[in-house]
This record gives sequence, C-alpha cells and structure tokens, in this order.
Amino acid sequence: MSKTSDKNSSVRLKRDHPNSSLDEPISSTKSPSPPIKKLKNQHTTDRMDRDTRNHYPNGSSSAFISSNTTKKLIIKNLKISSLVLPADYFDKIWPLLKEALAAILNGTTSPTNEEQLYRHIDHLCTTSTSDTSTSPPSLLYDNLRKVLDEHIQTFVPILLNEANDTSDYLRTLNSIWNDHIIRSSLIRQLFIVLDRTYVLHAAVQSIWELNQDLFRRYVMQNTIISNKCINGLLKLIAQERRGETIDRTLVKNLIRMLIDLHLYRKDFEPPFLKSTEELYRNEGRQLIQTLETSQYLIQVERRLREEQTRLTHYIDQSTKVQLIHIVEHNLITLHIKDILAKGFDILVNENRFVSVALIYDLFFRIGQIGINDLREAFANYIKKYGRALIIDADKDDKMVDELLDFKEKLDRFLHECFHDNEKFSNTLKDSFEHFMNQRVNKPAELIAKAVDARLRSGNKEASEEELEKILDKLLILFRFIHGKDVFEAFYKKDLAKRLLVGKSASVDAEKSMLLKLKQECGNVFTSKLEGMFKDMELSKDIMTAFEQHMHGREVPGNITTFVSVLTMGFWPTYPTVSAILPPELCKLQEIFTKFYLSKHTGRKLQWQYSLDHCLLKGWLKEKTVKEFQVSLYQALVLLLFNKHLDLSYKDIQEHTKIQDADLQRTLLSLACGKIRLLNKKPMSKDVNTDDRFTLNTSFDHKLIRIKINQVQLKETPEENTSTTERVVQDRHYQIDAAVVRIMKTRKTLAHAQLMSEVFAQLKFPISTALVKIRIESLLEREYMKRSADNANVYEYVA
Repeated sequence: MSKTSDKNSSVRLKRDHPNSSLDEPISSTKSPSPPIKKLKNQHTTDRMDRDTRNHYPNGSSSAFISSNTTKKLIIKNLKISSLVLPADYFDKIWPLLKEALAAILNGTTSPTNEEQLYRHIDHLCTTSTSDTSTSPPSLLYDNLRKVLDEHIQTFVPILLNEANDTSDYLRTLNSIWNDHIIRSSLIRQLFIVLDRTYVLHAAVQSIWELNQDLFRRYVMQNTIISNKCINGLLKLIAQERRGETIDRTLVKNLIRMLIDLHLYRKDFEPPFLKSTEELYRNEGRQLIQTLETSQYLIQVERRLREEQTRLTHYIDQSTKVQLIHIVEHNLITLHIKDILAKGFDILVNENRFVSVALIYDLFFRIGQIGINDLREAFANYIKKYGRALIIDADKDDKMVDELLDFKEKLDRFLHECFHDNEKFSNTLKDSFEHFMNQRVNKPAELIAKAVDARLRSGNKEASEEELEKILDKLLILFRFIHGKDVFEAFYKKDLAKRLLVGKSASVDAEKSMLLKLKQECGNVFTSKLEGMFKDMELSKDIMTAFEQHMHGREVPGNITTFVSVLTMGFWPTYPTVSAILPPELCKLQEIFTKFYLSKHTGRKLQWQYSLDHCLLKGWLKEKTVKEFQVSLYQALVLLLFNKHLDLSYKDIQEHTKIQDADLQRTLLSLACGKIRLLNKKPMSKDVNTDDRFTLNTSFDHKLIRIKINQVQLKETPEENTSTTERVVQDRHYQIDAAVVRIMKTRKTLAHAQLMSEVFAQLKFPISTALVKIRIESLLEREYMKRSADNANVYEYVA
C-alpha cells in the first residue's frame, strides 16, 4: 500500500451504509478529510489485496493477519492526539444543520457544503467537549427528531383535506410516501456517523426507523387516513375482481408501505380476507345455481388463477395460504355435493375428460374430503350405468361389446383425469365387479361366447396382434365375474365345436387363450381344456396309424375319413343319437372300430353323429362338378336324392332315422337358406311334417366349393339350458364336497361356523338357502349328523 501525505498516521475503516460503501477518516487533525468515494475505496482495496498476494503468498506477515473472509491492517506506533471542542460548538453548528435538514425536507439546495456538514457531524459524534454536562450526539439526535416530527405532521392536513376520488387519493398518499422515503434516505446518509456512533450504543431508534415510526404514528395511525387507504385499496382490488383494469403498481407500492410500516398484518390483511370471504361466498351460491357444471369449474379455476396472480403482483406471500383457502372453501368445499350431483354423471356420459380432470384437480386441492366424495360419485356412476348394461336382456347380443367399450372408457378416465390414482383404480375394479354379478350366470356365458366368436375362423379380418389385444380385454371382463365355472362350461362346449369342426382361426391363438386362463385360474381350471387339445393331437397319430393299416387294402366307397377319438371326461356331454348311414360308411366305421380296439383293449367307442361333417362331390346342372361342405345329417338327406326325385318329410325321416328336431333344422338349411339345394312345397320359412322336397336342378353358384350353413352346429335354447343345468349340478357336488371336507377335518362344528367356512372355500356365487339344502341332503345320506346335545351342532360320521 502506498503511503499517505498526512503528517500524522491514520487508519481507514470501512463502515456499513445502506446505500453505498464509504471510507470515513477518523483523524486527530482539526479538519477531517471528507469521505472517500466508492470508486477510490474499491481501487485501494483491490490494490491492497494484490500487494498482499505478491509480497506474502502464504498469507502471513507482521502487518497482515489473514482470515477466511477479512484482512485486518495493523499500523504500529500510531499517535492519536485528543482534541476538545468548545462548549458552544453545538449551538453554533446546529443552525447550519437545521438549514440543511430544511433544504432536504423541502427539496431545495443547502447553503452549506455537504462535506462541511459531514465534518461537523463527525466532530459532534466523535470528539469530546469542554462542557461535560451535555452530550453533543444526544442533543443532535433529539433536535433531529424534533425537526422530523414537525415535518411529518405537515402531511396530515394534506391527506385529511384530500377530497378526490379513491384513485387520486391513493396516488397522493403514494406520492407523499415515496417523497418521504427519498428524504429519509438522504437524511440518513448525512447523519450516518450519528447512526454508527451514538445510535449504535444508545437504546434509541436508528434514523431510518425513527422516520418510519413518525410516519406510522402521525399519518398511517390516523383513523381517517388509514381507513381511506385501506378502503381505497380494497375498492381497487374489488374492481379488478370484477374485470376492470386498475393501477397495479399503485396498489403494490401502498401495500409495500403497509408492510414496511408493520401495518399490513394488523390493518390490511383482516379486512382484505373478510371482503374476499364475502365475495366468494356469495359468488359460489349464485354461480352453482345458474351455471352448468363445466362452466362453474372453469370459473373456479379462473378465480384461483387470478388470486395467484395478485399474490405475484402485489399481495404479500404471507397471505397466500389464507387467501387460497378462502377461495377453495367457498367455491369448492361448500359445493362438493352440488357439483357432483348436478353434473358429474353428465360429464362422464359425454366423455368430457377435460372437465372431469378439472374436478379432480380442484378437489385434490382441498384434501381428502373432496377426493373421497369424487371416488364415491365415480363408483355410483359405474354401478348405475353398468347395471343398466347387464340387466337389459334385450341387449344381450351387444352386452359384451358395450362392456368392453365401457371398460375402455373408464380406463381412459382413470388415466387422463385421475392420473392413475391407486384408490380410484381400486374403486373402478370394485364397482365393475359389483355390477357384473348383478345378473347370475348370464355375463359369464356371454363372455365365453364372445371369446368363441373371436377365436372362430370367421374373425380372420383381425391380425394376430389385434386378436391378442381383444382376448386380453375379454380376459379382464372374465376376472370380474364370480361364476367362472359357468364360463368354463360354455367355453369348453364352444372350444369342442371349434376343434372338431375345424372352425378355429388359429391354433396359436387357442393355446394362447388357454395359457391366459391357466395363469388366471390355475391348473385345475384348465386341466380338461388341455385334455381336449391332447386328444386332438393323439387323434392325428391314430389316423396316421390307421392310414398305414389301410394301405394296400380296399377302402369302402373310396371314402377318405378322419376320426377324432375323444376322452369322455374331457369333452362336453353330447346326447346319444342314431341315424342310418350309407353301407360304405357303415363298413368303414366297422373297420376303424376293429383297428382301434385291437390297439386299445378295454375301451368302448360311442359315435357322435351330431358333430360329423362331410365333403360331397356332385353336379346339379350341366355336369359342372361342385363340392359341398355339409354336416353328416345334410349329407344323408342329399344322398337320398341319388335314388329319389321327390320325397316327403316322413319319407326322409324313415330313410335316415334322424330325430325330428335335428331333421327340421337340416331340411331348413337345405331348402330355406341362402343356398337352396332342395325345393320345398309349399314354400314357407318353416319346415312342416307334410312338406315335400325335390332336388333343385336349376341351382347354380360361381364357386366350386360351397359351404352350406350347418344349422345343427348353432346353439339351441335347449342346449343352452342343458349347459347351465350341468353347471348348477356341478355346484351341488362341489358344495357337498366342501361340507364333507370341512366336517372330516373338524369332526364337530356349529352351523354358523360351517356356513362361514363353506362360503370361504367356494369361489362361485351361492345362496345361504342352497347351502342349507345341501347340508340337509348330507344329513339324510348320513355323511354327518346333528349333535344329541345341540341341534345347531353337526358331527362327522366316519
């Protein structure tokens, strides 16, 4: 550091200042140097740091003591001479200072140089006087306080006499406050030494705090001025809430004034929150009655966004929690029931995803109470709408498709509106399961038929990926049903037809669905289904061996045949039917029976004609050979017309011995369908016992291979009822087995406990009355008995 030109050594200490950094000299000379400007101070400090780094790289010396943040300069052999001011020094200097104060407060130029004033204040604050009875700093502070006190009181008449409207009044107050801040800052700069010496050690306010306190006491604690200010601010905010444009900067400045004067929390915030409460309470009551739900929600969101903007621009952040709570409470919490009851179902029905998402977001703001009510409304909607889909028997043919669409729609609401909230996901599953089981057995049956429709070859327009997605969706519906045994029964019956008639769209798709069911329900559920696939594979091996057996031998009628050998326990139960086959078929049947029984002893073959199908070759016109895909019954009827030109219904029945129901369906498919190989007299849509049939020799078709509708493969009401009855009977057996299993383990058990354990073990829906009936049946068959001491207690009979 370079040496100073002063004769006496001096030290410059950096002192705090609210607006600038000044180096203020403390010297024993009569004329202290004026403050060093900020730029010079910065230059000196930088040079000192640089010299320190150059000469003392390790940061230590006899002149400098290094620390983490500061460096202290120690000058040895400093000579300080004491100077005593004359007793009347304050009386001579104060008039000059008072004139300077008046100039600052009035915005005029001071007659005395600022540097001279600063030196005088420095002497008064740092130098002792010959008169020890008075303290110059104390006198200086008291006189300064009086001047400021008198000046600030002049603001009050101006503001009390201000009769302009709200905006002009607030602008006047803002102007006075801004001017006061500027003057206060200048005064603090001039009397900075007083602030750093006397005020620092005495129990008095700083000059800045003194100015603020006087303004608060005389101006803002005046009831009239305060009320005009607060009411004016509230009026401007109310205007902005009505959509009018206001001077936000003015409002921001005055609210900042209240904060600086520590009046915001006491004087402004309570009336502001009260007016806000009143506004939104009335607005909520009115709008919920007049606006549509989606419009009301948009209004609520807009109000919340507006209040957030006010918090950003002029309202203090300390008010945020209370302000937002008031809006949420009055526009949302108080109207939860009305919002949900008035429009939630409509919004979901109309797929208004944005509005439902807005409900969720708004309700989420107010906590768990809103979310719980929304979940309840969501559950009620699902149960109500879903039950309407299930109960209406007239729409059974569309039920599954509508359920798939409904589930997809709900999943989209769950994802887009409720953000995959776990509780809403569980609500969806529980509600869906609830309404799916409102109608016993039917949904399970229709889901099984829907799977059959997708897996049949008629669904080839769908790719493998699309088919897989559809099966996954159907499996989701399957999870919701309780009567999974009903699904199994119908699925097994339809699977049998697909496998035996070759109607399956894809073996891979069939096995994929079987794997899905196995993963969902376990091995026991799919064991019989897997057995059916195994039988089809074994049948291929058997036919390969049969073809080798027939190689070189005469085949009756040169007929190619394929026989599927089915294990009775795996496949659905089919009624035994009889029919008269052509001699060639009878002979072929005998050959295969002998071949099979020679390979497998102790077995019995039972032929199921109702599942047979054939490929006939023949011509009806101009010797054009056609191939007809028909059932065995259709083939037996058509072959009769090789020998007869005209046959009655009774003639056909006598020659074929086909049962009435099957024969009527067969003749209906040949004579009344789209492809008519027979002519019927009289012409009608039904087949009667007195009808007569002839071959349609004028038949023509552009295809070589023609498929005739196989009516007998379509499910009949009787077959449907039979399948359902078998399921019911199976359930009886399962209930009996469960009761016996429980009693065998427990030996003795009360009726209530037995009922409870039976319901816990069985997976399908059962009634209490049915379980009681099965218990009575077991008592009659002596699997168990009532206790001699208590009729409500059962004992197992070994």
